[in-house]
Amino acid sequence: MIQHKILVTGGAGFIGFHVCRRLLEDGWEVVSLDSLTDYYDVGLKEARLAILKERDRFHFHKLDLADAPALRKMFAEEAINAEVPIIHLAAQPGVRYSQVNPGSYIQSNLVGFFNLLEAARTAATPHLIYASSSSVYGGNRKLPYSEHDPVDHPVSLYAATKRSNELLAHVYAHTYGLPATGLRFFTVYGPWGRPDMSYFIFTHAILNHEPIQVFNHGDMSRDFTYIDDIVEGVCRLINLPPQPADSNAEHINSPATSWNPHRIYNIGNHKSVPVLDFLKVIEDAVGRKAQVELKPMQTGDVKATFADVKDLFSAVGFKPQTTIEEGIPKFVKWYRDYYRG
Repeated sequence: MIQHKILVTGGAGFIGFHVCRRLLEDGWEVVSLDSLTDYYDVGLKEARLAILKERDRFHFHKLDLADAPALRKMFAEEAINAEVPIIHLAAQPGVRYSQVNPGSYIQSNLVGFFNLLEAARTAATPHLIYASSSSVYGGNRKLPYSEHDPVDHPVSLYAATKRSNELLAHVYAHTYGLPATGLRFFTVYGPWGRPDMSYFIFTHAILNHEPIQVFNHGDMSRDFTYIDDIVEGVCRLINLPPQPADSNAEHINSPATSWNPHRIYNIGNHKSVPVLDFLKVIEDAVGRKAQVELKPMQTGDVKATFADVKDLFSAVGFKPQTTIEEGIPKFVKWYRDYYRG
């Protein structure tokens, strides 16, 4: 069945590609944009796009969200109006890179997001779903991370821009009634993934007999979340725009909820896996041992992440559940096929 039109930003990116492909399979007409930056291999982004462009119902625009006039023109040309939800996945990612090129985070994650909010406000968008990050928890030490905990101590510029997105979206929900849902993604991995992520770096290094750097001397853990679980959570929320809440409701003053039409959810595998255990699964999938170099903690990094996903399950009846023993072999198979390794 043909669904309504939907706009997905960042369609050439890792998560954006998978979301677009799922939406096309579900019968949506998908309009997507991406600036195709060279932060990592543009060829990989173009290969993702080539798959999406095989579908007649996929419309792509090479466009930088920081270019407000171009964005407004695209909205007009594609008739992005009050019947078209938006899934915003375009961003400058990466905690460590934000120390090297901070200006790109301001342009992409702040200026670009502001321009999208303005365009969505003008179009009377029925629901804006936007990507946040587990990085917003920053210096928090209480695990698992709950959306209802304060997030006032980011430890990277990337995290600060993502928390700023949440605050901006709340203001637009309050001032203009723009329904918005923020999703805090936890270490997403899987086929067609990002080359700057640990699982990609580890796999490449093992296959090429190169050493691997593991930080904080290996004493780190992450809530690794398989891409299909992320996509399922995103898609289940499309037709569930947040509603204004009773001002006396529980948690109404928490960072996750509001009397305005704005909500925040964690999407993670609700399990914190030691990075060395994660590496062992990659070694088993590749069939070769890694050469490990233990290094000190890097600035802007955190020791552990762990998602509380009770609110997501309550909202959509779903929570991520793919184990790394299931997900990593799928990534390694894709990697070998794509790079003929």
